[in-house]
Amino acid sequence: MSTQPRSLATTLFPIGLLLIAMASIQSGASLAKSMFPMVGAQGTTTLRLVFASIIMLLLLRPWRARMNSSTWRSVIIYGMALGGMNFLFYMSLRTVPLGIAVALEFTGPLAVAILASRRAIDFVWIALAIVGLLLLIPVGQTGSAIDLVGAGYALGAGVCWALYILYGQKAGAENGIQTAALGVVIAALFVAPIGVVHAGSALLNPALIPLALGVAILSTALPYSLEMVALTRMPARTFGTLLSIEPAFGALSGLLFLGEILSVAQWLAIPAIITAS
Repeated sequence: MSTQPRSLATTLFPIGLLLIAMASIQSGASLAKSMFPMVGAQGTTTLRLVFASIIMLLLLRPWRARMNSSTWRSVIIYGMALGGMNFLFYMSLRTVPLGIAVALEFTGPLAVAILASRRAIDFVWIALAIVGLLLLIPVGQTGSAIDLVGAGYALGAGVCWALYILYGQKAGAENGIQTAALGVVIAALFVAPIGVVHAGSALLNPALIPLALGVAILSTALPYSLEMVALTRMPARTFGTLLSIEPAFGALSGLLFLGEILSVAQWLAIPAIITAS
């Protein structure tokens, strides 16, 4: 019996998980933005991570994971990077369109792919992804429309995203998907004080529960669990490069759910990014 079909399935499985995770997280980001008028980006991040941590604790029971001091170090950094990534990304969404924010944030995974690349052909595809990102980011007459503070938040989220990839792979090597649950709990503990200070008692509004649950599942519980499985089945370089599809998902979600219109040049970026991936 040939092993080729099995090898192909083994290769495609984590890629499929990653595609589902990206579609889920960008749909969740569109839903999360509708919560900003009620509790702000800070409160939305807090509710997302708190609800997601409860869901993942119940489903994955991470207390059964085998941990040592080295693993705990990786998990704590992974969790703090996850929390920082979510918080800074939502802060950027207050003033930057979803597709543009994701494109700026993607500088983190792209840096991981560049630093881990060794073959010349790798840089051809990375260059194509960069061209797509440059097309996606407004320049010229529309460049002034980008809020610099919002762009700074998105770039900061990119730094956290790079750490999330590198330390998520290390943390997940021994305990797999249970590491994602631990990371989300740490992220919630890291971000919650900021959300409580900003939103206060508004976080207790019962009307927010359905929205918060939806965001928690779409943006955290489902995608981070799938990404942890994918991270343990592919190199960090491959993971980082495949994530170049994320800005395309962000732009499409922004159009479909938020009515955010991009220019022709920015839409031309999408096939370039997908081709590179």
